[in-house]
Amino acid sequence: MEEIKIAMLQMSSLIGNVEANIEKAANIIKNNLPNNTDVLVLPEVWSCGWSCDKFIQTAQNLEGTIIKFLSEAAKDNNMNIIGGSFIEKKNGKYFNTCPVIDRNGKLVTTYSKNHLYSYYGCDEGKYITKGDNPIMVKLDGVNYGLTICYDIRFPEIYRAYRKAGSDVLINCAAWGSNKPIPWEMMTKSRAIENQCYMVALTQCGHIKEDEYNLGESRIIDYKGEEIAFIKEVEGISSCKISLNEMYEFRNKCTILNDIKDNYEVKILCER
Repeated sequence: MEEIKIAMLQMSSLIGNVEANIEKAANIIKNNLPNNTDVLVLPEVWSCGWSCDKFIQTAQNLEGTIIKFLSEAAKDNNMNIIGGSFIEKKNGKYFNTCPVIDRNGKLVTTYSKNHLYSYYGCDEGKYITKGDNPIMVKLDGVNYGLTICYDIRFPEIYRAYRKAGSDVLINCAAWGSNKPIPWEMMTKSRAIENQCYMVALTQCGHIKEDEYNLGESRIIDYKGEEIAFIKEVEGISSCKISLNEMYEFRNKCTILNDIKDNYEVKILCER
């Protein structure tokens, strides 16, 4: 497809209440989804909220109500869905997993978060097993590189996606409100470095006590410019992206050809 319409859904999840969050996401889609959307992207752990101690009790397998809801939403609206993430229970372990659903409601693939955030009072790594590999998925001929939240701090995964042929980079997050500058700078940097479109969305709203999600979901073009944005409210924002324009830009600015095979650092000792 030369041009696709991407939408991102931002919401404030209710902690630990899967069914209520499914209902909320369904209502946002019903009332806000733009016509002719090709791809809808949801945020990280939208079905349970960002509370690591609630992860295990809200976990589901791939036959649960979360995947069923996403499948029905995809079929009903003739769109692909990159389903943010949910806590997946598999073989006695738990993963922070992003499901991808096609227009027919079929589960195409899943990506499990490769880097687990366990700092400043968060303990994701205590409950969750990290995923093994990056996953690039093709939807309607467009290649999407999948990442979740803390993955954004590791540029190596995004460069690997670009080398593999990604057109659009995805980061589904539940990003804290006390870190707005890293969120903006890193998401724009990943787009610029790799000459890719970037969909960077996060939850909004209250988590617990004095903790809040940032909001500020954005779609960024291959030059780092914002082309869609949501501040701190629930809803959907969308835009059309032109793959032909991106390919033309890449052909004119062939920076990836200048990457060296080896960046071994020479250490000079003091004398």
